[in-house]
Amino acid sequence: MQKVGVLTSGGDSPGMNAAIRSVVRTGLEYGIQVYGVRQGYSGLMEGDMHLLTSREVSGILQRGGTILQSARNEEFKTPQGQKRALRRLNEKGIEAVVVIGGDGSLRGALALHKQGFPVVGIPASIDNDIDGTNMSIGVDTALNTILDSLDRLRDTASSHTRAFLIEVMGRRCGYLALMASILGGAEIVSTPERECTMDEIATALSDAYVRGKSHAVAVIAEGCSYKVTDLAAYLDQKSDVGFEVRLTILGHIQRGGSPMAFDRLLATRMGLRALEALREGESGVMVGLDGREMKTVPIEVATARTRPISEKYFEMARILSR
Repeated sequence: MQKVGVLTSGGDSPGMNAAIRSVVRTGLEYGIQVYGVRQGYSGLMEGDMHLLTSREVSGILQRGGTILQSARNEEFKTPQGQKRALRRLNEKGIEAVVVIGGDGSLRGALALHKQGFPVVGIPASIDNDIDGTNMSIGVDTALNTILDSLDRLRDTASSHTRAFLIEVMGRRCGYLALMASILGGAEIVSTPERECTMDEIATALSDAYVRGKSHAVAVIAEGCSYKVTDLAAYLDQKSDVGFEVRLTILGHIQRGGSPMAFDRLLATRMGLRALEALREGESGVMVGLDGREMKTVPIEVATARTRPISEKYFEMARILSR
């Protein structure tokens, strides 16, 4: 194997650049040229690929986002789009591809594999919703960003005897919301897996007020069935909550920023293992963290379901919220 492509696709995650750097420098160790594909699968279809040197990936370890940029592409989901991408890869003489991204990106990688093209995936999703790995690239950094914001909001909440609703990312998986509630000391958390009603949230905030707390926090995952703005309006109309209620939607700030040490190491290990897997003849697999070790799992298995959250964490959140 002499030429390998690497692309980032879907939502960006802190640590993607560290994974790119790892793939490139591992390739140099084995005498493999690594070509960066710009704009994800769109760049793959357009042939927008260029050789990445050691110098080009120097200084990107600490940068958030992705130097290769990312994009979503509906055409690639079609057989015609996939054949177009394969043609561009063959024109460049690229023999395999490393795909860094979330569930949709990995499904694209699986499509290439089914077309007979060697591919290995690396999970990068701040939601930690990809099955087959204990942790995805970007999760730890996003969680720390949320906790920093939550701690700051708690300061102002205490100063004014207020309750804060904090909406965090998580359309299908409430991992970030649940972990933030446990580690940030929230009174209640609502996730797609275990959604609290508006009445339950009102009761939790009211109980905190009655117990004499100077503030209260409710963490809401964006994937809940109700809009957080509607929840805020509902709580404003309730006369027995006690606290004034304020709303903060963290939004895309959770995706940005310099990756934390854990994400840098995770991405670096995954990048190295991905290239090793290709050299060993593996394809259609994703690199995953299993305990302390790196393993490969079939992408078809990893994308078959959303990664479940341990029930023990929900119980922990309930106990510690008292």
